[in-house]
Amino acid sequence: MPLLAPFAVGQDATEQTPDQPTIPPAESPPPEVPLPPERVRRLGVLMTGERRDREALTHLDALQDGLSAKGWTHGRNLRIEPWLIAAGDDRGMAQGAKDLAGQSPDVLVGADAASAKALLAAAGSIPMVFVNVVDPVGAGLVKSLEQPGGNVTGIGRSEYGASLAWPEMLKLIAPNVMRVAIIRDPDASTDHGQVAAIQDVASAVGIEAFALDADSLRDLERAITGFSRTPNGGLIVAIPDSSSSRDRSTIVRLAARFKMPAIYADRQFVSSGGLMSYSPDVKAQYRLGAEYIDRILKGEKPADLPVQASAGYQLVINMKTAKALGLSVSPTLSARASELIG
Repeated sequence: MPLLAPFAVGQDATEQTPDQPTIPPAESPPPEVPLPPERVRRLGVLMTGERRDREALTHLDALQDGLSAKGWTHGRNLRIEPWLIAAGDDRGMAQGAKDLAGQSPDVLVGADAASAKALLAAAGSIPMVFVNVVDPVGAGLVKSLEQPGGNVTGIGRSEYGASLAWPEMLKLIAPNVMRVAIIRDPDASTDHGQVAAIQDVASAVGIEAFALDADSLRDLERAITGFSRTPNGGLIVAIPDSSSSRDRSTIVRLAARFKMPAIYADRQFVSSGGLMSYSPDVKAQYRLGAEYIDRILKGEKPADLPVQASAGYQLVINMKTAKALGLSVSPTLSARASELIG
C-alpha cells in the first residue's frame, strides 16, 4: 500500500507542503473473478444384463474405482450414464446404443461384444472403450490388436489360458469324471481351435471331451439330457457372461438335475448355482479400461492405444453345489480359489 505524504506542522491536514508531489489515492484491488467451474465429462456405458443385475453393479463399481484412482469422480467432474439391456434383445441393444450416443458423451464404454458392436454402429466420432470381448478383430471392432485404427480400443478377454485349465480343474473337484461335453455358444466367434486344444488337455488328464453345439435352448436341453445317460459325465460350459439369465439358469438346472459336475467360463453361472468357474478377472478388465478412458479424456486417441489383454484369472467355487453333488473340495483347490460361495 503506498505511503502517505508527511503533513507540515501547523498546516491543515488537507494541505500538503508546496514541494511535495501529489500522490493519488490508492486504488481498490479489483474484485476477484471466480474461476470457471471444471467441465463435467460424460461417460456412457452400455451393458448386457437384467435390471438390478448384481454382477453388472459390481463391474460398474470396479470401473468407478479405476476412474477415481485417476482423479475422476462421479458427481464431481464426471457423470456416468449406465444402460442395461437384456441379453438377446438385439433391437433394445441397438436402441440403447443410439440413445446413449445421442447424448453426446465424451467417451462410450461397451461392456461386451454385443454392446460394443451396437455402440460402434451408433457412435459416429465418439471415442469408445470396450471390455470383456473375446475376439475384438473378429467382432469387427478394431483392425488389429496392436493398431486398432478408427475410434475404438479396449481390453480383450483371453479365454485360451483359462480354457486349457478347465479339464484339470474339473478333474480335481470330480475325480470320477471320464467324459465331458463342451457346450459352446454357436453364435460366438470363438475359434474352433479352442475346442481342439481343450480336447488335447482333457485327454492328458484322462477325460474324453467332445463339442456339443445347439442352435436353440430347446436343442441344448435335448442334447444335455441325452448326454446325461452317459456314466461319469461332466460339462465344460464355454459360454460367455453375455448369455441371458434364462440360458444360465437352464444349464445350471440341468447340470443339477442330472448330477453332472460342470465348470463354467463365467462367474455368473456359479452365482446362479453352478459348481465352479475359472475365467478372466472381469473387474480387473474394468480397472484397465478406466486407464484408457482417463487417457482419452486427457486427449489421447483410441487409434494410438493398443488393445490390451485381460489380466489375471479367477477360480470361483460354489460350496453348496459341491455338497449337493457329493463332492469334497480339497484344501489345495480351496486355497487356489479366489472366491468360495455358500
